Amino acid sequence: MRRQRVISIFVSTIAMLTMVAGTLSAVEKDYTKETPEERTARMAWFQDARFGMFIHWGVYSVPAGEWKGKKDYGEWFLEETKMPVSEYEKFAQQFDPVKFNAKEWARTAKNAGMKYVVITSKHHDGFGMYRSGLTDWCIARTPFQRDPLKELAAACKEEGIVFCFYHSIMDWHHPDWGTRRAWNDKAPATPPNMDRYTEYMKGQLKELLTGYGPIGILWFDGEWEDPWTHDRGVDLYNYVRSLQPGIIVNNRVGKGRAGMGGMDKGQGVGDYGTPEQEIPANGFGPGVYWESCMTMNGHWGYNKNDQNWKSAGTLIQSLIDCASKGGNYLLNVGPTSEGLIPGPSVERLAEMGAWMKVNSEAIYGTTASPFKKLAFGKCTQKPGRLYLHVFEWPKDGKLLVPVSNKVKKAFLLAKPVESLALAGGEGGGVIVSVPAAASDPNATVIVLEIDGAPAVVATAPTLKQAADGTLSLKAAEAEITGGAKLETKSGNEQNIGFWTSPDDSVQWAAQLTKPGTFDVEVNYACDPKSGGKYTLNAGGQKLTVTIAPTQSWGDFVTSKVGQLKLEKAGAITLEIKPVEKVGEGLMNLRAVVLKPAP
Repeated sequence: MRRQRVISIFVSTIAMLTMVAGTLSAVEKDYTKETPEERTARMAWFQDARFGMFIHWGVYSVPAGEWKGKKDYGEWFLEETKMPVSEYEKFAQQFDPVKFNAKEWARTAKNAGMKYVVITSKHHDGFGMYRSGLTDWCIARTPFQRDPLKELAAACKEEGIVFCFYHSIMDWHHPDWGTRRAWNDKAPATPPNMDRYTEYMKGQLKELLTGYGPIGILWFDGEWEDPWTHDRGVDLYNYVRSLQPGIIVNNRVGKGRAGMGGMDKGQGVGDYGTPEQEIPANGFGPGVYWESCMTMNGHWGYNKNDQNWKSAGTLIQSLIDCASKGGNYLLNVGPTSEGLIPGPSVERLAEMGAWMKVNSEAIYGTTASPFKKLAFGKCTQKPGRLYLHVFEWPKDGKLLVPVSNKVKKAFLLAKPVESLALAGGEGGGVIVSVPAAASDPNATVIVLEIDGAPAVVATAPTLKQAADGTLSLKAAEAEITGGAKLETKSGNEQNIGFWTSPDDSVQWAAQLTKPGTFDVEVNYACDPKSGGKYTLNAGGQKLTVTIAPTQSWGDFVTSKVGQLKLEKAGAITLEIKPVEKVGEGLMNLRAVVLKPAP
């Protein structure tokens, strides 16, 4: 056995040296200097696609998220358990996805309305999900002696889906990755060598970019540790594009990404931003490309115990939300070690596909909404058309759209031959008379055919008091500026989090018809290690509130924080801002409610 191992290492070393021959020389062309026209042309398919499938699949699917009584592991299994590498490698011997059907996966993506697929060629554990000539730590070590990536590439091509790779820069398994783990018991006594590791990684990327046909995206990750530098990122970006000049590379190839928000700050390299598990509160304007990657439950890799699935309605509305802000939605599935996409994922994708079959025109090839906020939902657009995605169906059958353009026609996208009645709105805008009930409970799309570019008009605030005088202000209805973000923790419950600076603010514009004195209640959660003070301003009055921590970021409570005396009817703005810079976050805020005082 020892002789066979030495021969294997020798063969792998020779293969690596052969593969990376020529990569040591500098890439002559600097692809970061392309013209705006060249970049627009290269990014066109990505911007038009709007919807893709993320696939996290590897040997970590064998333990399925469970180990020694703990049940919350996923694709970070090796790092979180700190299992010796020699023990983790045994999972490869149990990885035998005999039920894997590449054509079925590709059809599932296509039927859901997805235009591209991004699959893990290598995650942080270093395991190659294809047959690599540079290491035996790959699919070749498993009982499954096929190449699933080659089969999926062919299936995607057949279905007209753009095939893409996720590839981790960080590698916990490889002895030359600069921050070697103490539990890597297979590593030699000699120190790691990042130059040698980089050439190994380039060799694997050369295998992927020369052996699997045209690749749409290289989705890098794991760039945040210190051994990876901006200069290495620029070099890798140029190297990848020297192999496939038309490929798109995300911003995680470099060091500019600002945390989970995903967008670059300072020195950056790459073609688009990568918000993770969140959708930005606002878009970033023309020419800024981004994509929110999100899970269907709480894990990327397969976890058999995680049944906290988001509803199909939530997923559909997240897709719409991304498109309405000019971004893409990359929705994850985590297949089992048998090669099956979990049933709940398949069911939700089928529901999304049914919605897309009717409404995909309002997603593909659209640009961001011209409106900052709409009371009833979201908007996407194409030249001459506004697509109104209605989440909250109007009880009075009238939809106010704040544009002054001449509207030539209005209709349900599901029923294009039936025109809807139009009228002028009070104070500007257009009123569309709609049927008594929504045609789709998840999101009904109404099309307005207009003359010219959208001319947005200011309208009176749509947030109003209830009959008893209560004013309810939900997180999803707020105008958010700075670093604060709207997020969905579970189901349809949304909250505002990640605000850490006095420059962050959250505002609601509302119409006050019944002035008076109000008790102010806040529904929030705050981890005991965080918190701080904030000011709440409305009608020229200010409350300064010290946050009482709850048990966790997910432990929401309702607290009375003071009173406001609002004596004038009319439009008001309520604003919340941190008093000073805070660490992990001020709070997760679900709602503010003003109740008439007794």
